[in-house]
Amino acid sequence: MTYRSKILALVVVLTGTLATPAQAAPAESSDSVPGFNGAVLTAVYSGSTIYVGGDFTAAVVRGRTVRRSRLAAVDAYTGALLPWAPAADGRVKALAVSGSSVYLGGDFGYVNGERRDSLARVDARSGTLSRTFRHSVDGRPYALVAAHGRLYAGGSFTAVDGRARSRLAAFDLGTGELDSGWRPRADDQVEALAAAGGRVYAGGRFHQINGLPGYDRLVALHPDAATIVSAFRPRASVIVFGIAATPDAVYTANGGRGGTVDAYAPSGSRRWTATFDGDAQAVATLGDSVYAGGHFDNACRTARTGDRGVCLDGSDRRVKIASLSAADGHLQDWRADANGVEGVLTLAASAEVGAVAAGGTFTTIEGAAQPRFAQFS
Repeated sequence: MTYRSKILALVVVLTGTLATPAQAAPAESSDSVPGFNGAVLTAVYSGSTIYVGGDFTAAVVRGRTVRRSRLAAVDAYTGALLPWAPAADGRVKALAVSGSSVYLGGDFGYVNGERRDSLARVDARSGTLSRTFRHSVDGRPYALVAAHGRLYAGGSFTAVDGRARSRLAAFDLGTGELDSGWRPRADDQVEALAAAGGRVYAGGRFHQINGLPGYDRLVALHPDAATIVSAFRPRASVIVFGIAATPDAVYTANGGRGGTVDAYAPSGSRRWTATFDGDAQAVATLGDSVYAGGHFDNACRTARTGDRGVCLDGSDRRVKIASLSAADGHLQDWRADANGVEGVLTLAASAEVGAVAAGGTFTTIEGAAQPRFAQFS
């Protein structure tokens, strides 16, 4: 048995003891999962399956190339590449799952050989394209989340099906139709969405929502009325690339001079900030830990950064991925250093599986080959 197969055998046993949120713990080792020949830009758990999207055209399984056109599925327990294989002709930037459907958004024009303009729905088991969910999009969706009977979308778009939509829109999960009542307006690009605690959180480059200033880059919206939740007014000072939310907290991955992960209370007050020497692009939470992924090579010991984000008061080596305490943002000992320039671009977590998945442009984890996708249990 090779070293890597020993790790997999250990992880499969461990996941059985990490199946509930109360038992979930910081990741300790890397699962043996497929790699990909292009960037992984989005990942989402649904039960024991991880759905993956990106720029790739093939998965790599123990050195063997298996065709996958920007979409793939992996068994979260065994690490096996699953036969699910719908095909998109351009990058898939966002995924969301609701029931037996997987929703995808990105830069594609065709899915399974049929015309779909940047947004599509496929069956979660067969990968068959839905014929009833078909929309025209003026611009691109970059973020999706399914909640409250709707699929919420955010991005750079200005219209859907010929109707004005300013970078935010919603679709009825039952009928697939564009929701005529949910139409908040953002004045610039929406990069991230999350739903928790009866709210829909949006983050990005915007400075105004519904024509109102004071909601820069991060806002909470009512899931039905699309009105601003005025009690949540964090005034984020830099671009928000990623959001993870629970009923009790909101975590954001941010750019800036260096990069940060911020934790907010539901009231919008900032609980803590962790600073890195490069952009934080993705964030996920599992148990008592918050996971950050991005372009960084170091976690700064203070918030002071200099040119190009260099840590001015010392740092701890954390390359592209790090684990923080959810309580106070303290850097945890766990390390799973990746490589590359862009590094980690997406993170997903599952309390059911007790695991965190990471995707991006990296090709190694802790010096071992693991191209562009990894799971930690």
